[in-house]
Amino acid sequence: MTRTSGARVLAEMLDAYGVTHVFMVPAVLRRSMAELERRTGIEVIHTHGEKSAAYMADGYARVSGRPGVCMAQQVGALNLAAGLRDAYLASSPVIAMTGGSPPRLRHRNLYQAADDLPAFAPYTKLNAALGAVERFPDLIARAFGEATSGCPGPVHLQFAGQEGEIDREVADMQPRCDERHRRVPAHRPAGGADACRRLLERLQAAERPVLVAGGGVHHSGASAELVRLAEALQVPVATSLNGRGAIPEGHALALGVMGTYSRPSANRSVHEADFALFVGSGAGSMTTNFWRLPRPGTESAQIDIAAEAIGSEVPVGIGIQGDARTVLRQMLDLEAPPPPASRADWLRAVRAAADAWLGEREAQVRSDALPIRPERLCAELGAWLPEDAVVVVDTGHAGMWMASMFELTGAGQRFMRSAGHLGWAFPAGLGAKCAAPERPVVTFTGDLGFWYHIADVETAVRRDIAAITVVNNNHSGNQSRRGFTLAYDGEPTPQSEALWVHNEVDFAALANGIGALGIRVTRPEEIRPALERAHAARRPAVIDVVTDIDAAAPLAWDAEDWTQRY
Repeated sequence: MTRTSGARVLAEMLDAYGVTHVFMVPAVLRRSMAELERRTGIEVIHTHGEKSAAYMADGYARVSGRPGVCMAQQVGALNLAAGLRDAYLASSPVIAMTGGSPPRLRHRNLYQAADDLPAFAPYTKLNAALGAVERFPDLIARAFGEATSGCPGPVHLQFAGQEGEIDREVADMQPRCDERHRRVPAHRPAGGADACRRLLERLQAAERPVLVAGGGVHHSGASAELVRLAEALQVPVATSLNGRGAIPEGHALALGVMGTYSRPSANRSVHEADFALFVGSGAGSMTTNFWRLPRPGTESAQIDIAAEAIGSEVPVGIGIQGDARTVLRQMLDLEAPPPPASRADWLRAVRAAADAWLGEREAQVRSDALPIRPERLCAELGAWLPEDAVVVVDTGHAGMWMASMFELTGAGQRFMRSAGHLGWAFPAGLGAKCAAPERPVVTFTGDLGFWYHIADVETAVRRDIAAITVVNNNHSGNQSRRGFTLAYDGEPTPQSEALWVHNEVDFAALANGIGALGIRVTRPEEIRPALERAHAARRPAVIDVVTDIDAAAPLAWDAEDWTQRY
């Protein structure tokens, strides 16, 4: 043991665990910030809001597979907690560190004091108060362990002192680092041999089987194994939005994205399946379009690292708790019986459905209409996208357009989307670029989403974070249009329109004024040159694309009309 400060232990442990960036709003753990500069190469990114700091850490974690770290002093802790919700919903390993009122000053009307610890509990795997400096080594190590083990997720440590001043204190301590917890997955449990064999046989015997790949396939690094199994068994593959890219979208067995934000042909194919295997997917409402895919009563199975997820949303006959890559390899090592002759008919049917949908949308993605149609914008982005690019997408219409009108064209591309929070994408894209500075990072959001954290354009400029942000600018939140039309019984008023329409703003001019590269696009033929220019600039760029306010993203295909129910 060496007598040392909490700040030095924290700095050395973050470095040992492979952290390269910390996202924070001052002032918290000030002495630790000094130690980070003195002893490590870790960059501290000062953001313009606690929530955006959490979103940046989330984007960093999803791209790198390493825990993302965000920090805030006590008065901003609730904002940081709000930012952790998306990481929680997406099973992203984010470690949040905040200050907290010291016990000796509780109930003394201390300025800015509040009990924030309970607010983190619903959205974290570990939520602990660190009130003694000698606990730094074990609790920091436990934070990394909890964030990366099993189903990944966020954790929270509250350091005593409103600014975490406990890091100044000294004690006899030794920094720790468990190499397994530097990234996800920390552990790779195998599935039971009998269950793997039964699942393989059942999957092979089905006449109309599908595989459904979720975000856990990416966490596990199981894409190659998933594709090998699909090819060996000749089973088509649908993905959730989080699982997008688990199979190349040009692959003959790829169905595309299913669920609420989806391709119609993917939903139809999964609806017609007689057996569905969910791999690394919680089978939640967005993936299953509110638990209607596959059809209720369809035989299903599930592979998931979290035992509690198995059968929780979709009843399953075979459930295997284990790491996706490990279990898929176990299945690949087994000798599979030949598929039924009818499998060829099934593959022709799903391929015909996919080709028909691509044909139906052709006129939309080639539209020369003015204002620009979002379908054309998404298609141009997909056609241009570099082989190794990371695409970061907001929720709402941004997610809907990109699920149906955008294609991943390269096996090295990565698609990440908001798990539910509008405004997530822009800061998450900055975090993703910090994690992968050598890769092009392109964020797709709407103007309403961009407004949430527009101040962090300055953060990108100050820290030279050269991400590209494409704004689908229709000066509105027109996803709400349908809902307000229903609420007003089909007779909208000027007051109802004021609830979703706002002033048109030139985001390119704002970006240029802040010091980024701003490009305004008003015609479809300008989209590709704008992307090329932004990519070549190698600095923060905002491409403001003026689009049609009347363009509404397509609703999910469903066997029944559920639009009035949700």
